[in-house]
Amino acid sequence: MRSLPAGRSSPSPSQKGKNDRRGFHHLSGRGVFLSKPLIFPPVKISAVGTYVPERVMTNDELSLSLDTSDEWISSRSGIRERHIAENGQAASDMGAIAARRALAAAEASPGDIDLIIVASLSPDMIFPPTASFISGAIGANGTPAFDLSAACTGFIYALAAGSSFIASGQAERVLVVGAEAVSKMIDWADRSTAVLFGDGAGAVLLEPASGEGEGIIGFDLGNDPEGADLLDLPAGGSRLPASRETIENRLHFLKMNGREVFKFATRIIVSSARKVLAEHGLRVEDVDLFVPHQANIRIIDTAARKLGIPPERVFSNLERYGNTSCASIPLCLDEAAAAGRLGGGSLALMVGFGAGLSWGSCLARFDELKRAT
Repeated sequence: MRSLPAGRSSPSPSQKGKNDRRGFHHLSGRGVFLSKPLIFPPVKISAVGTYVPERVMTNDELSLSLDTSDEWISSRSGIRERHIAENGQAASDMGAIAARRALAAAEASPGDIDLIIVASLSPDMIFPPTASFISGAIGANGTPAFDLSAACTGFIYALAAGSSFIASGQAERVLVVGAEAVSKMIDWADRSTAVLFGDGAGAVLLEPASGEGEGIIGFDLGNDPEGADLLDLPAGGSRLPASRETIENRLHFLKMNGREVFKFATRIIVSSARKVLAEHGLRVEDVDLFVPHQANIRIIDTAARKLGIPPERVFSNLERYGNTSCASIPLCLDEAAAAGRLGGGSLALMVGFGAGLSWGSCLARFDELKRAT
């Protein structure tokens, strides 16, 4: 970790609410923008690596134990199959593979990394952080590493945090990992959640950008605590420690009010996307690729329609992976790069949403996104 360079200090009280050198723009508690051109140096997403478990669970397999069918699941969610971690395979195991692949794509070694940030809805344990296990697995001993908890929005939050470390001069290369073993937290007798989620991991490398046609432009981040009870895992923390009652009531599994989350998601994706675009003088028409969190195809289609983004500029792989939470956006970035849809200064709009209820948007230009082959 690099120390803060001489001459840089925290903003004075009179500067609060204004753009400072680190590029933060505080808007009366209604979100945070990381503003262009005030990021110094500009930060880019230079490389990506991903991993999904070998085991594939189809909708037809789920219909053997649940009152459901492939048609029922796919018509309501857009999902036809998902990858499921093996017994004993944890989020850190998958995250470490994705991290190694991202480093290989960048031709970087673990010793080149100044910081590791891991976003996960399904960490290995409450503590120590999953980032510690990943850093050890990839041989990054001594490198600062921490977890960031923002549910399915976690990857966007981690991008914002990592970018800030680079922009402030405290780091030069930051590894951001989204790693999920959500299947370990699912009640497989609950049709409303069992059909939606899958496992996987994605990692990206952040580093200073060298050209004007690449780099992160800005973020919109926010949270609505009034919806905190709409998507949660009730037991196992300090509020409801594990007990006979919590186990009998199946409170150690993910719970979701699907109808309310759908309404929140279709509203917040649109407002957050419009806000970050307007803040940076851009229009929806400028977006080359829309990469939303892969939760439900109806959410994606509704948000894209409201924004006026045509289907050919929307990226989705939900059909094959399901909702992989913090891994969903990096999985999309990897496949989009492989398909030649990111590069040459293309503008990508990434939007996440999840428990909290949290949300986050990121605008970034890509000259080239290196990926493992």
